[in-house]
Amino acid sequence: MFSYLRERFTSHLRERGRRRARLVSKDGRCNIEFGNVEQSRFVFLIDIWTTILDLRWRYKMTIFISAFLGSWFLFGLLWYVVAYIHKDLPEFNPSINHTPCVENINGLTSAFLFSLETQVTIGYGFRCVTEQCATAIFLLIFQSILGVIINSFMCGAILAKISRSKNRAKTITFSKNAVISKRGGKLCLLIRVANLRKSLLIGSHIYGKLLKSTITPEGETIILDQVNIEFVVDAGNENLFFISPLTIYHIIDKNSPFFHMAAETLLQQDFELVVFLDGTVEATSATCQVRTSYIPEEVLWGYRFAPIVSKTKEGKYRVDFQNFSKTVAVETPHCAFCLYNEKEAKAKEKKGYDNPGFVLSEVNETTDTKM
Repeated sequence: MFSYLRERFTSHLRERGRRRARLVSKDGRCNIEFGNVEQSRFVFLIDIWTTILDLRWRYKMTIFISAFLGSWFLFGLLWYVVAYIHKDLPEFNPSINHTPCVENINGLTSAFLFSLETQVTIGYGFRCVTEQCATAIFLLIFQSILGVIINSFMCGAILAKISRSKNRAKTITFSKNAVISKRGGKLCLLIRVANLRKSLLIGSHIYGKLLKSTITPEGETIILDQVNIEFVVDAGNENLFFISPLTIYHIIDKNSPFFHMAAETLLQQDFELVVFLDGTVEATSATCQVRTSYIPEEVLWGYRFAPIVSKTKEGKYRVDFQNFSKTVAVETPHCAFCLYNEKEAKAKEKKGYDNPGFVLSEVNETTDTKM
């Protein structure tokens, strides 16, 4: 038992040691940190709307609750000050004919309750403003307008947070691994992507970026150098009919950064393949972007994806997501260079080359020799 746990712990540490830092996580979040930013954080308050939308829910709800409670308590203090200045409070022993600015404010608690009732327009009818004080009337108008602004901003921020196209992107999923195998006689890198909703993404476009460290001829080291990776499906890489899972592929030709890689050296490479899918949400017409990434350990050489779409006897098409990331081993050349050399060699075998300048001359051989 202890030996088994020790082996599991050792393998976990070994696997953890092999993990590579990645810029984009599998769920699309970017792993990047900004340091020594010269601009003041005040610039984030200027664009307060975007700042509020980017906040996490716990911070957003804290601001939401604090804004309401703070405004209720602040105006409660102002109503108490108005009652105190006008001597409407019980400690001043007002006369029977005294008309208060606000009826039935007896202290700070009742002033807070009146502020709450005013801002949220409850209107119980027990406490109300009289025409005795112009200050109270002005304060009532000001609180009502400010309360509408706070309600509109906070409710709009929550609604915008819920309806962001970023949430729609969570129903787009990529395969756990990428595979490399032959497709159409060419060596290709294949990835599977699926839309988990029946509503389509309009004008979908898919592409990739290969991130790696490179050294320029001038000796400059570029971290996260980006190389374009073109992905296509049989119908092209734009305006995808994204109603069923698609298998996108990148042709590994002489212009591909994967051309000089081989099955034996793939795990020794240091790169990160980031795949992007852009589209417009059909229901809201908002644009969204889905992204994921693959590191060398997540690229399987010599595999293809298992079939996922079938047709039932009733004539319906069925998608089995159990096979979505399932792979099957297939015979694959161990490098793209070898595949193209093999094709060129076979093509030359089928061709004959004639030399028009070649002339066959007959030579008569004699057996007699003279001394």
